[in-house]
Amino acid sequence: MKIGILGATGWIGGEILAQAINRGYELAALVRDRSKLAGSDLALGEIEIREIDLSQPLLASTFAGLDVVIAAIGGRAGHNHELVAATAIKLLALLPSTQVTRLLWVGGAGSLEVAPGVSLVSTAEFPAEYKAEALAQGEALGIFQAYQGELNWTFVSPAAEIYPGDSQGTYRVGGDDCFTDENGRSHISVTDYACAMLDELDSGEHPQQRISIAY
Repeated sequence: MKIGILGATGWIGGEILAQAINRGYELAALVRDRSKLAGSDLALGEIEIREIDLSQPLLASTFAGLDVVIAAIGGRAGHNHELVAATAIKLLALLPSTQVTRLLWVGGAGSLEVAPGVSLVSTAEFPAEYKAEALAQGEALGIFQAYQGELNWTFVSPAAEIYPGDSQGTYRVGGDDCFTDENGRSHISVTDYACAMLDELDSGEHPQQRISIAY
């Protein structure tokens, strides 16, 4: 099985790439600028680097030989959050024509519900600086949920708070609710989020649905 990681130079995508290297997967990093990986320690492993421009039509040849794609797209760096939903549409349309059978998506927490029908992003406490990205991820979730094609997808939302940190060796898997720990905190380290993503890759337990990851 060969895995393509789209957005492998980003914060979350880079951590997924690092954890995937540790697990010994056969990998391809799908990135806009290969120079961002070419001089890094990550590139010392056996990783194929492929360039991709998400602002242009996607090519089936970019995904040749891949069985699974993990997409970590946020649009934060270029302030082009419209790229999120547009990329979801493009991948769902293109990948069924390739040998890729699964798409795992790094989703946002903003669409998680804090009460029935009340999303986290709609609350007054939600940080304004992350709202555009959260709304974009919510739009992408709607695209996945409306999809009627054959591609096996899983949308993986992190907890409300995701931060740099080592693995705690455990996490919980939820659904659409924003769930918390015994202290009322919804949080996950980026390391454990990446581990959860790869565990889902291995298990395939949640096809065609959104899941959430938190301590």
